[in-house]
Amino acid sequence: MRSATPRSTVGPRPRACRLTSQPAAAATWRRAGKHSHDVVVVGGGIVGLATARELILRHPALSFVLLEKEKELALHQTGHNSGVIHSGIYYTPGSLKARLCVRGAALAYDFCDRKGIPYKKCGKLIVAVEQEELPRMRALYERGVKNGVRDLSIVDAKGIREREPFCRGIAALDSPHTGIVDWRKVALRYGEDFEEAGGAVLTDYEVSNISVASESPAGSSEGETGIPGIGSELRCRYVLTCGGLYSDRLSQISGCSREPRIVPFRGDYLVLKPEKRYLVKGNIYPIPDPRFPFLGVHFTPRMDGGVWLGPNAVLAFKREGYNVYDFSAQDFADALSFRGLQKLVLKNVAYGVGEMYRGVFVGAQVKILQKFIPELQQSDVLRGPAGVRAQALDRDGNLVDDFVFDGGVGEVGSRVLHVRNAPSPAATSSLAIAEMIADEVESRFSL
Repeated sequence: MRSATPRSTVGPRPRACRLTSQPAAAATWRRAGKHSHDVVVVGGGIVGLATARELILRHPALSFVLLEKEKELALHQTGHNSGVIHSGIYYTPGSLKARLCVRGAALAYDFCDRKGIPYKKCGKLIVAVEQEELPRMRALYERGVKNGVRDLSIVDAKGIREREPFCRGIAALDSPHTGIVDWRKVALRYGEDFEEAGGAVLTDYEVSNISVASESPAGSSEGETGIPGIGSELRCRYVLTCGGLYSDRLSQISGCSREPRIVPFRGDYLVLKPEKRYLVKGNIYPIPDPRFPFLGVHFTPRMDGGVWLGPNAVLAFKREGYNVYDFSAQDFADALSFRGLQKLVLKNVAYGVGEMYRGVFVGAQVKILQKFIPELQQSDVLRGPAGVRAQALDRDGNLVDDFVFDGGVGEVGSRVLHVRNAPSPAATSSLAIAEMIADEVESRFSL
């Protein structure tokens, strides 16, 4: 983690937990707050912001503060999101991911309507281009119906052309309620709601330690107010961490296990040149191949009118490394030394080599995309942005595909709850995830 980190302490009265930051960065209050709080939320991405909002709306009499290590909120996974509002097709019927996605999408549309945040229901086609994909497509349809995805249907080649004139395929799933939105705008609105309800946001504050304070500061009281300076500490009764790319390290500093370990995977996008954007109207996705760990390249329209193509999935050499040459010796060594990643690589050598090859040679990526839009040419695309996914892995090399909570042991463990993994589609599901996490917080801490 970066060097700027204020220390905080969380514990019961008069004992508390202490959160500490190193004196390299000056913490910035977006709202004046107390030295001591009831609950500190660590992590200013979309899950942390949604959960902080949910908690303060449920418990307006309690004191909440949200800490973010960057100077701005929602810069990383949230700020590099593809922008899709998913409908819940892919997930096992009855699973937590399925329920959260379907409910989360409904809540997201309602939230955007109430807050005046623009979005587009441009729909999604999940296209079969080979006969062998048709059984998997029908299985996806059955999953979607069981999950309660609205107005899901199967269309033939003619139906594909009616919806996407330049797309070719044998058949496709049509999901008309899949949409797009700027998820960073949504996350920042969550933050505004949190502050308007009385919550405090402290940016440029990277937590480096979580410990138990044996006693309250001299002369202080529960209601004491103040603005912490560089190297100061925050005290609170309870800590909730939603650390995303650093969730395992935040867990470790409070005495928890590092596993599941976070391994960063970078996804590089291509973008259509403006004069070629007419080729794509809505989201166009492939039929997932169960042999491979990631979804595959797709076409994604953006709220600004652009169209992203991709992404690939390659190991990032830095947890927040959005460029090919971004490198952190600590992050790289951390990933390569983890047996879980070693096993994942051995199980997917050919796939991994292919992803790296397509990341280097644009023509190879375009060749796959041409299966869906034959008119697409390499001259029609440019290299675009990238995102880094916080992929949780277990020691056997399995992708952790479910939510993981951890509290650790001892006195600190009884005062801390870590959200170790909030799997995709976390942005779509963010308000529903926030409800679930808030329920967990209330249960563990008896709020």
